[in-house]
Amino acid sequence: MLPTVVIVGRPNVGKSTLFNRLVGRREALVDDSPGVTRDRREGEGSIADLSFRLVDTAGLEDAFDESLPARMRRQTEQAIDSADLVMLVVDARAGITPLDEHFADWLRTRSANVTLVVNKCEGRAGESGYLEAYSLGLGGPIAISAEHGEGIHLLFDPIAAVAPDPAEEWDDEETPEVDGRALQLAIVGRPNVGKSTLINSIVGDDRMLTGPEAGITRDAISIEWEFDGQKIALVDTAGLRRKARIEEKLEKLSVGNSLNAIQYAHVVALVLDSDQMLEKQDLAIARHVIEEGRAFIIVVNKWDLVTDGAAALRVLHDRMLTSLPQGSGTPIVTLSAATGRGLERLMPTVLAAYEHWNRRVPTAALNDWLEGILERHPPPLAANKRSIRLRYVTQPKARPPTVVLFGNRPEDLPTSYLRYLENSFRETFKLVGTPIRIQTRKSNNPYHKK
Repeated sequence: MLPTVVIVGRPNVGKSTLFNRLVGRREALVDDSPGVTRDRREGEGSIADLSFRLVDTAGLEDAFDESLPARMRRQTEQAIDSADLVMLVVDARAGITPLDEHFADWLRTRSANVTLVVNKCEGRAGESGYLEAYSLGLGGPIAISAEHGEGIHLLFDPIAAVAPDPAEEWDDEETPEVDGRALQLAIVGRPNVGKSTLINSIVGDDRMLTGPEAGITRDAISIEWEFDGQKIALVDTAGLRRKARIEEKLEKLSVGNSLNAIQYAHVVALVLDSDQMLEKQDLAIARHVIEEGRAFIIVVNKWDLVTDGAAALRVLHDRMLTSLPQGSGTPIVTLSAATGRGLERLMPTVLAAYEHWNRRVPTAALNDWLEGILERHPPPLAANKRSIRLRYVTQPKARPPTVVLFGNRPEDLPTSYLRYLENSFRETFKLVGTPIRIQTRKSNNPYHKK
């Protein structure tokens, strides 16, 4: 089992930069403005051959009420309580502040195993701050520059000291677990529709920061979880607003992270507010998910506030029929993340969408399907008034299911007929929750040179 290392410190001392350096990629959002990180972010860090579980936390604030900073602080406390090692990061260029001293004392009261890390020590400007760090009474500080990678190797010893002995970890009576790839489930939607609350309800823990304020989540946070033996990586994302309303640099970075989460997801759950279902921005997000070829489901949250569920679903289906025809067959799950009502239907729907997204149909079954289609509804005439002959069909790939039609003039097939083929393919092979790609190729004429 990997040791858990938690990075803490006041805002803007470079915690997320250090996190990115140790995990080897730019996972955490980094900006000059303080308080960028709000939720705990976890990743696997490494130094040389030493691996460990790394947790990035929000900047420590001296707040104990129900405000957003106080809720962020409680998230950090939860991380510290489960840590094998806590890295308290201070800023060498700013020197030791009263807040640094306060939190050093506070960590001592929690009996945490603390290593003091002095960041931004590149050059001579950080020398005085490094020497001043001895006054915190946490032992000899470690001087690093997270941005430039200087001194990172010095963190090896304190982390190795809390790592379990590999000889003690091995149990001859147990077979090591095979690490299968986790299903990537991205939770997306407009701000304040309940995405973080939904994730907390799924995992049964206050893992994500929630509250009445819109836009609390700024970073795409992945949480490892398991459902019915299937490993799941739940990815909470920042709320996506219309481009015209995005002005601040930080929000642009957050939106970029959310779009990346969609790109690398296997299944995307679009969360709607039951009071405002499938607004213009919801449609834009849904179209983007389908264009990316991700398995797709719609989750209508706050369903406990709906008085006439049947009428509300009719409105939603009509809206999809007129404004999102490419989303035909998308499963809809109604639930309340706050009360847990309807939550039991979510993960089975996700797994079904994932299975259909990976589906491959045998070539013989595909050509039987095509033959039946041509008998019932042959394609219209081509531009030169001649018949379009579709000769055969194959499925070269899945994720999403992609079929290729071969014929004499496939470029003349109208969009309406391709949509008909897509809907028929979905209905015949019972595919839900996945986009379907219908591509065309011109087949060779066997009599061309005769």
